Amino acid sequence: MDKETQQKIQQLQLIEQSLQNFLAQKQQFQAQLMEIESALSELDKVDQAYKIIGNIMVLSDAKKLKKDLEQKKETTELRIKTIERQENSTKEKAENLQKEVLEKIERKK
Repeated sequence: MDKETQQKIQQLQLIEQSLQNFLAQKQQFQAQLMEIESALSELDKVDQAYKIIGNIMVLSDAKKLKKDLEQKKETTELRIKTIERQENSTKEKAENLQKEVLEKIERKK
């Protein structure tokens, strides 16, 4: 196998690691999103709630907390979409690189 093909195989391995990192990040944000959605549904049932700030809980207005959580939800959804776009772009690069490597290997046979 020539040097160029070996380098492309190494690139594929790095891309695979990137894809695994994207997946881990996406799962983390999806878990966060589920927590936010759960908190939002609970806030619909009350007028007042507690907000954790550092090591203490502070009584807060449920409407204000809901607004804050809705903004956090939007930000989290945006992050998930960004990661998905990066993930798709990286997958395309991997597929193209994989085709190149396979073609070179087939030619050598």
